[in-house]
Amino acid sequence: MIPDPALFLRSLFDRAVEVADPMRSLAAFLPEKPKGRTLVIGAGKASARMAEAVESAWGPCRGLVITRYGYGRPCMGIEIVEAAHPVPDQAGVDATQRMLALLDALTEDDFVLALISGGASALLCAPAEGMTLAEKQQVNAALLASGAPIVAMNTVRKHLSRVKGGQLSAAAYPAKLLSLMISDVPGDDPAFIGSGPTVGDATTHADACAILDRWSISVPQSARAALNQSGVVPRGDQRLSRTENVIYAAPAQSLAAAAELAAPLADVRTLGDRIEGEAREVAREQAAMAVDIATSLKRGDRPVLLLSGGELTVTRTGDGIGGPNAEFCLALAIALDGHRSIHAIACDTDGVDGAAEVAGAIIGPDTLLTPGAAEALARNDAHTYFASALAQVVTGPTLTNVNDFRAILILPPG
Repeated sequence: MIPDPALFLRSLFDRAVEVADPMRSLAAFLPEKPKGRTLVIGAGKASARMAEAVESAWGPCRGLVITRYGYGRPCMGIEIVEAAHPVPDQAGVDATQRMLALLDALTEDDFVLALISGGASALLCAPAEGMTLAEKQQVNAALLASGAPIVAMNTVRKHLSRVKGGQLSAAAYPAKLLSLMISDVPGDDPAFIGSGPTVGDATTHADACAILDRWSISVPQSARAALNQSGVVPRGDQRLSRTENVIYAAPAQSLAAAAELAAPLADVRTLGDRIEGEAREVAREQAAMAVDIATSLKRGDRPVLLLSGGELTVTRTGDGIGGPNAEFCLALAIALDGHRSIHAIACDTDGVDGAAEVAGAIIGPDTLLTPGAAEALARNDAHTYFASALAQVVTGPTLTNVNDFRAILILPPG
């Protein structure tokens, strides 16, 4: 029996976040602290927490990590710099230049530990030659509003950067480099986590141009010119020969932990951790699935729980405040139209859905009692709607990032 569906769903999300906390999981993937000169670098929304975990195992270290404003952590030796996300700012540019300076003149006897998580694409910012920060910001904003999937966005970002697409590792060569990553991309391809600063790249400038054309993304002329002079490092390049990339935390682990917690109370069906697509369209598909299941349940049956992860997108056409998880919940509530047996949660595990300081939302049969749902969806204004409905999930900085977490609970009759 599940007496409070909202509390049950929130407990599953909290569990998914908990198991991805670097303080719980990173130390097992650390080697013995090297005896020679060691440098810790990193970027992403989880990177400061990762740095904290490193120092809890190794003691004070020298280094520099860039994280989102509000996501800093106390470290003994590693400097933590906070910068803007999802659109980069000057603080990120300045910190990236300082990081590259730290890597200059390393030798083959030196060791670099890189800590990479989602968010590094914006936080690790070194615009390509010929581009200004303002132009880079314009490109980032256009990508975020386009509805393009994360792999497509990060392909463009790599080719407009002097640090992504393996270029961070190239800057550290000939030092040995170990990159520990938290995956926030469907499929867990390390080349797209934070735009792959330590991973050789298989994409071309032509691929990046095709993405701009396919999603009708308008960019400054300087960006088009920079794409033709891309410095991404191809796979097999000698400068990557001393780099090892390890994904130590991923969305599948968090979904599995939530499923394990829910199993005593519900029949858990995991839809996968790689789901992509327009948030409102995926919501309609999952709503239809949930209604079909609800129709098949009989009194006395166990509840059914649908779990899924991945990264949904929103093609912005309105002027509201929203994010893919809140938009998923709003579209789901509209499709369910007050169905008495179905409850759901959708949140980003980093605590930030879109650009808002809100993780996501919880919906239930009474969600649509707050008026204006259809209008809010049309304006991409889901966060405003759920704020008025008192249905937002606000966590503050979670200090990790394994992307979207969605759970739909279908209760039997009675």
